[in-house]
Amino acid sequence: MNEMIIGWLSAQGISQAYLPIAAQLIGLTIIFIVLFVSYYIAKHQFVTIIHTLLTNSQNKWDDLLIEHKVFFRLALLLPFILLLFLAPFLTAEDSLLEYCLIVVAKVGIAFQVAASISATLSVINSLYQQKAHKRYLPLNATVQVIKLIVYLVASILAISFILDRSPVYLLSGLGALTAVLLLVFQDTIKGLVASIQISANRMVAPGDWIELPKYGADGDVMEIGLNTVKVRNFDRTVTTVPTYALISESFKNWRDMYNSNGRRIKRCIYVDISSIEFLSNDQIEEFKHIALINQYLNDKQTSIKQTTDNGETPIINQRQLTNIGTFRAYIEAYLKNHAHVQLTMTCMVRQLAPTPTGVPLELYFFSKEQEWVQYEGIQADIFDHIFAIAPHFGLRIFQHPSGYDWSISK
Repeated sequence: MNEMIIGWLSAQGISQAYLPIAAQLIGLTIIFIVLFVSYYIAKHQFVTIIHTLLTNSQNKWDDLLIEHKVFFRLALLLPFILLLFLAPFLTAEDSLLEYCLIVVAKVGIAFQVAASISATLSVINSLYQQKAHKRYLPLNATVQVIKLIVYLVASILAISFILDRSPVYLLSGLGALTAVLLLVFQDTIKGLVASIQISANRMVAPGDWIELPKYGADGDVMEIGLNTVKVRNFDRTVTTVPTYALISESFKNWRDMYNSNGRRIKRCIYVDISSIEFLSNDQIEEFKHIALINQYLNDKQTSIKQTTDNGETPIINQRQLTNIGTFRAYIEAYLKNHAHVQLTMTCMVRQLAPTPTGVPLELYFFSKEQEWVQYEGIQADIFDHIFAIAPHFGLRIFQHPSGYDWSISK
């Protein structure tokens, strides 16, 4: 073809000295025109038709082929393939231009095939994320490793094309660069090992709520990658954590809480010690009108009478009911009769050691609701009631003095 161009130029009266350069320029121009036309047809005709067919289909999985541009990657192979076949015909044989064009074509084909494989792997990964019920298999990290290998092979082939050497020749030299490669890819290697351990031990999966205070991560796992784990925090920010940090450091995973039937509530109220006192008989009779502790008071009075030796023991040495003990019994009965408290799990009210801020009464129970908003609402409602009912038992909830406590009008 190049000889035909030279003959045509010679017939047009082009000087013999300029014939090779003119033939090369015309051949190069024809190549660029053909490549541009093929690129336009592949991108704006072929790919557009396929995308239209896939969009109108009933299947949803084929939309991923469009999202990850699989056909677009494949379509870009056409210009490079044409360049590979056209270069020997439209350029001078064994010329530098022919060599450069063929090398460009081969390098482009290598990387475009790698990009097509990468896009296909992304489709497989997306399908797995949509369909998998148990997402402990680190497919995302595995896909990234395969992509890395594919691009590494493409790079080796590209270098071999440029140097005109066999890929085996290059691979034989990689042994000497092992230490350098280990240094360069140390995070990748640690991430791969970490992802395998995470999967084998089922430590975390996409969708889990985890806490890593060191990295400021507190939210849902979006993606477990080869090198990083993306966590969407509850303030809608995204924290990126090294994958190997999940096996080298401590973190909290709330998955089992969601898999259980409740979510723990553990909070103290502090009772002013000076407000604690024995209950009089009149107070006991008044409290018996509270249905939640009526049976408790009757049982306690019976038990006290059975241990009192006919009134001979001074009253100060006898067992007596206290307002804080009765209040504790009331709270426990209130929780066990609450519609949103999970009774199949631990439910108790205990008194802790006194502190400078009063006597702590710790409520330890589980809510049936696990979602954050409902959970916080139930917790608030319960403690609203407890704070409001405490004065009926003659108890004061401790708080540090405020300006209101020192006001003249009080």
